[in-house]
Amino acid sequence: MSDFAPIRGLHHVAYRCRDAEETRRFYEDLLGLPLVHVVRADHVPSTGEYCPYVHLFFEMADGSSVAFFDLGDDTASLPSPNTPLWVNHLALRVDSADAVRDAKRRLEAAGVEVLGPVDHGGFLLSIYFFDPNGVRLELTATTCDAAQLAAYRADARAACDAWTREKAQRAAATEAS
Repeated sequence: MSDFAPIRGLHHVAYRCRDAEETRRFYEDLLGLPLVHVVRADHVPSTGEYCPYVHLFFEMADGSSVAFFDLGDDTASLPSPNTPLWVNHLALRVDSADAVRDAKRRLEAAGVEVLGPVDHGGFLLSIYFFDPNGVRLELTATTCDAAQLAAYRADARAACDAWTREKAQRAAATEAS
């Protein structure tokens, strides 16, 4: 075990948004995450650089937040040029598979294009969609029991180690050819 400061949970994850009000409507009015804090400033506290912004915090039921920076220039973040669009996403947990299916109906009724539901091998049931800023979101519910979750946890390190070995073997084979 590490003696690093104990990490207790997620406080917030932050993205850039094109427009604060458009983002507020999506997260607060559609997804039901209340806007709980707004920071307005002209200088970035961590760097001191001049960049007028508003920082919006939308709170989830567990007290963590998804947050956005509107830099005032009506520009959204560009996708990463070396990463498929499906890779970088924010997965938000809901209570049940029924809640996932209900969310799909509500999102589609609001004109949002939704992919899924997707069954992830009896582990999760998920839907996928984009917010107005191009952030890919996943709403997901765990569909397995506590015993299966414990089995996944027990196997996680070995599975990661196996992937690392296989990746190194592929790289070595590629170098040799």
